[in-house]
Amino acid sequence: MRLVAPFPPGSGTDVLARLLAPVLSRELGQPVVVDNRPGANGIVGSQSVATAAPDGYSLLILGTSAAAINPHTIRRMPYDVARDFAMVGMIGETPYILCVGVDGPRDLPSFLAFLREKPGGATFSYGNAGAMIMATVMGRMLGVPVTPVPYRGGAEAITDVAAGRVDANFADYSPALAQAQTGRIRMIGHSIAHSFAVAPELPSVSSVLPGFDMNVWWSIAAPAGTPQAIIERAGRALNATMSTPEIVERLRLVGDTPLHMSPEETTRYVAAQHAAWGERVRLAGIEPQ
Repeated sequence: MRLVAPFPPGSGTDVLARLLAPVLSRELGQPVVVDNRPGANGIVGSQSVATAAPDGYSLLILGTSAAAINPHTIRRMPYDVARDFAMVGMIGETPYILCVGVDGPRDLPSFLAFLREKPGGATFSYGNAGAMIMATVMGRMLGVPVTPVPYRGGAEAITDVAAGRVDANFADYSPALAQAQTGRIRMIGHSIAHSFAVAPELPSVSSVLPGFDMNVWWSIAAPAGTPQAIIERAGRALNATMSTPEIVERLRLVGDTPLHMSPEETTRYVAAQHAAWGERVRLAGIEPQ
């Protein structure tokens, strides 16, 4: 069985795939091999599974970008998530972390005041579409201008916040924590409405900006038409994997919270996320390209 990671070796999705594969293999009683298929922000790898034989030998790590953001920002998508995939189950979720420089606002209320008062609007660095959308939506919800500044990746984006060249950034938890622990940036909030179990002391942006609620998540999907018995078996194996102490702890260290859902629950979750990100893309004023 191949587990497709639609991003390159060393990426967060690749690391996740290589963490899960040996435990999934043990639970399924058969080898699970990670197959990196990078390209076009996850589209190449996702398409390779969408068009694969529905025989149970191809699984995909399907995340926020490929399932919920790309369909609203890319005009000609080669696959339709609802039509071309059968959902197996959820892996987990994580928020983005709102980061500022050490000389910036000390907490969320003062950060919102800063956004309202800065002439010309604050700058937000971003290394991916999700972080850019979050920054833009925050500005739209507050009714203030913000300027998203693109970077090649999240590491460069947060580095320029630390250097004071950019005002703020929505970052992945792990690199944000590394920068905060060295005193280079300050983490002042997270992007999900509920408590962040990995860092419960960190407040939610929604505590000062009600309705702001965005997470990043990963699921596992198979080609549409895969026999339901295979989907159910893989789903049970995935849920067992996500309950394994070694997996729970490894995910916690990088800020991820495991989720346990049936194939049917996952299908509903992904559909709801697709709709929610569509609204965010429209609110951000992004036109499909």
